[in-house]
Amino acid sequence: MKEQKNIIKDFPYLLLILAVLFWSGNFIVGRAVRADIPPIALAFYRWVVATALVAVFALRHVKVDWPVIKENKLILLFLSITGIASFNTLVYLGLQKTVAINAFLLQSMIPIIIVMLCFIIYREKLTLIQLLGIVVSLVGVVTIISKGDPDLLLRLSLNRGDLLVFIAVVAYGLYSVGLRKRPPIHPMSFVFITFSVGLCCLVPLYAYEHVFVKQIMFNGPTLLAISYVGVFPSIMSYLCYNRGVELVGPARAGMFIHLMPVFGSIMAIIFLSETMHLFHLIGIGCIATGIYLTTKFAKR
Repeated sequence: MKEQKNIIKDFPYLLLILAVLFWSGNFIVGRAVRADIPPIALAFYRWVVATALVAVFALRHVKVDWPVIKENKLILLFLSITGIASFNTLVYLGLQKTVAINAFLLQSMIPIIIVMLCFIIYREKLTLIQLLGIVVSLVGVVTIISKGDPDLLLRLSLNRGDLLVFIAVVAYGLYSVGLRKRPPIHPMSFVFITFSVGLCCLVPLYAYEHVFVKQIMFNGPTLLAISYVGVFPSIMSYLCYNRGVELVGPARAGMFIHLMPVFGSIMAIIFLSETMHLFHLIGIGCIATGIYLTTKFAKR
């Protein structure tokens, strides 16, 4: 057992790479099955699978932590709505209307969104260079959303899918900032509570979609897709990422999220036959520059 721990400790960056790789696969699957699995159904069954699997290991911890959970029900509800119910559902909805490459590039804005929200909510000071980085990154986002065409902005004729993904990114930024108020409970208790509460929030939306919009057809490919998003992006990524944070610290670990556009773009081109355009490259350059300026010159 000791030898196994040492092996894991020697490869923290591999764990972080796997976490980001699984997250990237979530976007690919969401885009690939958009015609077979309605977006809310995909989010709903994702969390059904994840919650059921986590419950096996978490319930004994939840029993111990229950008094603390009850005292902190509002912040747990907020984290469940923003990080579980809203983020993934909005991403899947957005992937109905936009390509996966756009979603990956917009996802890379999360570190910038977190910095902005920390400034707004916690009044954390920003340097002039950080402010410049935020502006440059926003230029990159606008370039991607508008597909490099200023006329789209003037006509307010933007891709609804891009906007939904961007709103999802903001929701995850709120979730990340809200983690500062996370109650002192066992990690498995936290995962189970947020998963299950987020799942409950999706029940009425799923019921509406199932009755009035479109029903999911269960078959081999759809079950395989649900199994993947329920296990790898939902549980395995969480475990790999948090172990990586434990080993190398949050600052270094957080930088690995910037690999998502790289992994995602390659996977989208290979599996979805998507195409990289010039406006994507311009957007990547702006976002990467903004992230570098914002993180490199952050106040310690």
